[in-house]
Amino acid sequence: VQLVESGGGMVQPGGSLRLSCAASGFTFSSYDMSWVRQAPGKGPEWVSDITTGDGSTYYLDSVKGRFTISRDNAKNTLYLQMNSLKPEDTALYYCARDLAGQNDYWGQGTQVTVSS
Repeated sequence: VQLVESGGGMVQPGGSLRLSCAASGFTFSSYDMSWVRQAPGKGPEWVSDITTGDGSTYYLDSVKGRFTISRDNAKNTLYLQMNSLKPEDTALYYCARDLAGQNDYWGQGTQVTVSS
């Protein structure tokens, strides 16, 4: 199993970024997937989930209406579109595979920094 995130960077408040996660080594379409973030000095924080099948989505309250999770099963890729970014969104963002409610594999993370 390999998960490789990309798309992070530094943006000003109010800006946008689109994160991608390329998955390999497993049947991507068969698994729910998550985005999880970790800010400096804090523990991991779940951000969003997308299910397999009907692609239902779930979000942390503080990102609802600003972030959109999606997946392209043909490309084995998970996305996170982040709009109206705030300084408190600054974190290392990980994609993770879900198995029975637990994240069993994680990528290496991509850094998002929101600062003026």
